[in-house]
Amino acid sequence: MKIAGFNFTKISVEKFSDNLKNLKINTNLDISEINEFKSDLFKTKEEIIEVNFDFKINYDPDFAKINIKGNVLLAFESKKVKDIIKQWKNKKIPEDIKITLFNIILRKSNLKALQLEEELNLPFHISFPSLKKE
Repeated sequence: MKIAGFNFTKISVEKFSDNLKNLKINTNLDISEINEFKSDLFKTKEEIIEVNFDFKINYDPDFAKINIKGNVLLAFESKKVKDIIKQWKNKKIPEDIKITLFNIILRKSNLKALQLEEELNLPFHISFPSLKKE
């Protein structure tokens, strides 16, 4: 599997309140679609699939919301592409690519979300290492 492209198609962030009381932060990653991708731009022997995703961070109760949508283009041998598309008809992703795919999406989306959280003064959805006095 090779990454042929990665794009954000929608980035939305809203802050509804300044009340941090009882704040809970939940993240969700959803694969919405997997399709074969045809383009004259890619001259390769491998075939390409497009994976559309939706990454959400919800700050409850009604504090803020981040929504990031995008797609990943992945190159595989022809036989593998047919297997992936066939399994996707049942909304399943082959286990051998699922973890790598999710890690690619999470790495890029988490970095973008951290940038947005910094700009809007939102609490970070990922905890960072910190130093403490003994």
